Amino acid sequence: MQPHQLNPQIEPQFEAVNDYIINHLGSNVPLVEKIGHYIVESGGKRLRPLLVLLSANACGYNGDKHVPLAAIIEFIHTATLLHDDVVDNSELRRGKDTANAKWGNAPSVLVGDFLYSRAFQVMVEIGSMDIMQVISNATNVIAEGEVLQLLNAKNPDTTEDAYMQVILGKTAMLFEAATESGAILTDCTAEEREALRLYGRHLGIAFQLIDDVMDYLSTAEEMGKNVGDDLAEGKPTLPLIHAMREGNDEERQLIRQAIRKGGLDDLEPIMEIVRKTGAITYTQQRAQDEADKAIAALNVLTDSSFKDTLKQLADIAVKRKA
Repeated sequence: MQPHQLNPQIEPQFEAVNDYIINHLGSNVPLVEKIGHYIVESGGKRLRPLLVLLSANACGYNGDKHVPLAAIIEFIHTATLLHDDVVDNSELRRGKDTANAKWGNAPSVLVGDFLYSRAFQVMVEIGSMDIMQVISNATNVIAEGEVLQLLNAKNPDTTEDAYMQVILGKTAMLFEAATESGAILTDCTAEEREALRLYGRHLGIAFQLIDDVMDYLSTAEEMGKNVGDDLAEGKPTLPLIHAMREGNDEERQLIRQAIRKGGLDDLEPIMEIVRKTGAITYTQQRAQDEADKAIAALNVLTDSSFKDTLKQLADIAVKRKA
């Protein structure tokens, strides 16, 4: 079951978002449309726009601006994927060739820029300064998070705190912007808006931590990308950070060396060290703690099916296999 199918009331709104996205990919430049459609239609779960819809509904929203707002969040997310794949030299995403693998780096970056600018065009049409502030700030923080991740790449001395700062920026910030902006559309209280902002933040952190785990547990078919991609790119993710902390000197040196040089020469022994040191369990528990915080944040909201679905999504985020 796809996440949007958890709540029958949300499905028509979700389909309206899909239609809106497709209808707003138009460009006078055919390649822009071609790449835009390719990446947008490549099979993602659209979790972030779903969060906009659920947050607005959970606060009793009865208008229609949550549909373009959800599309804005998806445009920004898609732009970050295009840019990320270029930076990481990725060749596979969601089980398909990346845009940069098909068309090259330059077109991918430029179409990412187009999607960012299209998102801001739609944002102006919504006409909320509060929403503009939240989303423009989020976009800035996301860019900083990506640069911070680049600086940490191939650095085995990256601390757990430093890594958590990276995922707060590059992943959790857009989740947070999705839920907070959905609340802003409504007549909710400041307390409810803050609750949804925190929900989004903690959910985003949990989601990324499970992504880190899956890099060492899943198959390429399950993940839609190559197993060990993080290690190949020299990314010191939480499982590796914990494994270095808990492993013996020889194990620690092997991981440090692998992070420094990147590549997959030592993937199998490192995967074994990650399992042996309890790094998977540790990271899963950190994710569960974040999901619990996300669910607790919702306590101030009035009970509804939409609130229940938000809770379900937090639970699903830490139990997913792909």
